Order: sequence, then structure tokens, then C-alpha cells
Amino acid sequence: MTGSTLTSTPFTAESTAADVIEGIDLTGRRAVVTGGASGIGVETARALAGAGADVTIAVRDMTAGERTALDIAVDTGREITVTPLDLTDRSSISAFVAAWSGPLHILVDNAGVMASPLARTPEGWEVQFATNHLGHFALACGLHRNLVAADGARIVSVSSSAHLRAGVDFDDVHFERREYDPWVAYGQSKTADVLLAVEATKRWGGEGITANALMPGVIRTNLQRHVDEAELDRILAAAGSSAASWKTPQQGAATSVLLAASPLVEGVSGRYFEDCAEAAPNEPGTRTGVAAHALDPEAAARLWDLSVRTLA
Repeated sequence: MTGSTLTSTPFTAESTAADVIEGIDLTGRRAVVTGGASGIGVETARALAGAGADVTIAVRDMTAGERTALDIAVDTGREITVTPLDLTDRSSISAFVAAWSGPLHILVDNAGVMASPLARTPEGWEVQFATNHLGHFALACGLHRNLVAADGARIVSVSSSAHLRAGVDFDDVHFERREYDPWVAYGQSKTADVLLAVEATKRWGGEGITANALMPGVIRTNLQRHVDEAELDRILAAAGSSAASWKTPQQGAATSVLLAASPLVEGVSGRYFEDCAEAAPNEPGTRTGVAAHALDPEAAARLWDLSVRTLA
């Protein structure tokens, strides 16, 4: 990003996924949206399907997934596929990858968990890092050949302004020695989402794959299930906003859909977007923009290597 012009679009924080996708034909393109049965995942899947894409939502809750698929079919006239996926379960990820054949044009890493109490996978991995980063990393690597086959695939990584809270602590990623803080853990995982886009751009850009990360905005969804109302109010106040400034899920999905489908960002890769535009560097004391630690190429390479070793 240094020395280059930030990518802008005609869209804003008020734009919806429908606004962004209008006039775009995705016929013949195949898309996967993780966590596509709730929140902005639903609206991302709806917009892509409405534009003609063959959409698969990868979900833990198949009942919610089937309900979402029916709703989208009624709304758009297009059937979508529902497939089980648990991002904390390596066998589940492997099964999803093994079942996928042919090209994959759009991979939206949307699923996530936020500020949850300390929990660990059977391997001992901290659950927020395991879900938000490691699971999506394993999925992208497993589908790499399918992304290459698409000849112009896009990876979209849903991050958060919470990445400003913390970089990746390479000495204690899984909080084995330091005191667990749910927000620091969440921030670390969201920084990892951006670093994944940075390093995927470096490693896979020559194969026609672009990868970008984004902050969707403040949206009331099931993501906040571990956060009480008082804490939400405190977070909003710290960000200089209030519940009145929250986005709708349709607005929250707009930047995801922009990065997944719009010709306005064709060839753009390794960047962090918010409100449908590439974010400027974060200014100290503010909650907007992108932190330098999230775009650090050395950290991105180090995280990639750590993730490979962890999943080996």
C-alpha cells in the first residue's frame, strides 16, 4: 500500500450488498461463503446468488443452513447448496475440501467467533484463533488447486477494527502463558485475517488469485452472543459511535460483496477495506483505518509458516 493510491469506489458506509452487486453477472461462477447461515454471511450469499453465482454456504448448523437456503431461493429464485463445515475440526475441513471438485471463483471467509470465554480445541488451540484464522487458512490451502483452476479467483477475509487491539503474539499465540483476554484474543485473530490476505497475495498472486480483508462495520448479529449489552455500549462509546450508527446486515455485507464480485476492485490484492473503500493507515486514538502490524510482510510470512507447522 505504501506509495500507492488507495482504492476507492462510488459506494459508502450506507451502501447495501444489493447496491454493490447491481448490474454484475456472476453466471458460471462458483462461490463458498463460510458462516453463511447468519448475519452478514446470509446477505453475502443472497447477493452472490441473486447475481447468478452458484453459491455454497459452509455451516456448522445444518438446520439453520437449510432454512437460509430456502429463504434465499424464495427471494432470488436460485437454489444454493448447504454443506457442513466446522472450522475447529480438521477432519471436517478435509471432508469439505475432498468433496469439492472443479474451480472455485470466490471464497468468502466469513465465519467467526468474537470475544468468547477461553476455550480450546482438542489440540489445545485457543478457539478464536483456531476458528477465525487456522480453520480458514486450512480451507484456503486445501482449496488452492480449485482457486487456481478458476483463473482469477478471489479470497475475501472478514476481519474487524478489533485488529487494532492486538498483533499476533508469536511467542504465545494460544494464551498458554499470558493471561487470557477475550478481546485481545479476538483482535489477534482478526489481525491474522489481514495477514493471510497479505501473504496469499505474495504466494498466490502469480496464479491469478487475489486476496483482501475487510472491516464490515458494527452490525448486530449472532457474533455478539458472548458480549453483554453493557460491554457493547462501552465498545460503541470507545469507537465514538452508538447503536443508532450500527449498520444493517445488508449494509454490513456490502464490502464483502464488493471484494468478492465487483469489477471496481479487479486485480486489487493484499489490502484492507472498510465502508467499500480501501482503508487509510490507522491514526492513533481512532478506531478506523488499518494498523501497520496487520500489513507487515514479515509478520505475514511468519504467520503463514506458523500456520503450516501448526496444521502439519
